[in-house]
Amino acid sequence: MLVAKGEDGLTYNEVVKIGEKYLIPLVLKLYGLEGYETKLVKAHTGGRNVVYSCEKKGADSKILRIAFLNDRSREDFLGEVEYIRYLFENGGSVSDVVSSRNRNLSEEITHNNHTFFICLFKKAKGKMLVENNYRYREGVPISEYYYNCGKVLGKLHQLSKEYTPVHRRYSFFDKYNAEYINKLIPSSLSLLKEKLVELLKTLEGLDMNRESFGMIHFDFNDGNYSIDFDTGQITVYDFDNSCFGWYMYDLADLWTHGVGWIQFEQDAGERKKFMDDYFKTVLEGYRSETRIDSTVLDKLPLFINVVLMENIVDAFEVTQNNGEDPEGDEELSYLIKCLEDDIPYKGFFHEIYSCEEPFEYEKRII
Repeated sequence: MLVAKGEDGLTYNEVVKIGEKYLIPLVLKLYGLEGYETKLVKAHTGGRNVVYSCEKKGADSKILRIAFLNDRSREDFLGEVEYIRYLFENGGSVSDVVSSRNRNLSEEITHNNHTFFICLFKKAKGKMLVENNYRYREGVPISEYYYNCGKVLGKLHQLSKEYTPVHRRYSFFDKYNAEYINKLIPSSLSLLKEKLVELLKTLEGLDMNRESFGMIHFDFNDGNYSIDFDTGQITVYDFDNSCFGWYMYDLADLWTHGVGWIQFEQDAGERKKFMDDYFKTVLEGYRSETRIDSTVLDKLPLFINVVLMENIVDAFEVTQNNGEDPEGDEELSYLIKCLEDDIPYKGFFHEIYSCEEPFEYEKRII
């Protein structure tokens, strides 16, 4: 398991030890959670926080997040939780942030000269698709799920169009720029660097008006929302990557995760037909909450490439933070190949794609 490590050398496991001995007792008092049992939630690859579930018989469950990396400022955390509270109070289907006894949406605890940012959230009702073995509601067509994904996202975007932050979250170009790409990506991948810079220049020429650009989730997928399998209601969480960006990014992200439903189909034509139908249903749900022009939707292939860029950047960040070598990572090689060779739609309809080994490419990265 690869998890991020702070620049000061503090590792995930060290934070867990500090949490159990020092932080959690303080947090339970700070949030009035006496009597709650905390249980560590297993971190995913690239995990950047230490997360606990907080359970107590007869009480609502909570999710505790301890952020220990130093790549987020106090302003960033406040920008995130204030946005979540705004969405919740205005009808967005999100897990609300819980205020501390000090009435703060985020708390800071310093231990041995290291500052930890603490956030507490209500646990979403239901469970993730993976926890239900990717089975949807019995007797209900899966198209309901596709529609609801679009509808929930459309509501969040509509609210973002009306949102004026108190503490402003960072913007897309604050992180994704030529200088950072050049620093992060190895010099041996000169063609990839060139393609990424070209992509950034294209994005710089796009409209950034209120109808197209605002606060987005930036990680909208079935690992970051739960489904109430009694009603189909989706509740979104994990806004840790949220930033100011194009609404089309979240839609493209949703497209890239839709391929999982048809990834083992051998016929590219059938995969294309499924994805067209899938995304049409997603957009019907999306447009039930907010408007989007067809000229904007035409940029779907562009934003799928932006999703690939984010995936590539994230992969190099994780391996760099952990002193790992990305060489031999076939999934990363696949993404790089798609961008270097201008293969659209994540290669899903191209001869590069193999339904036996989805989204993998056997080639040395560097």
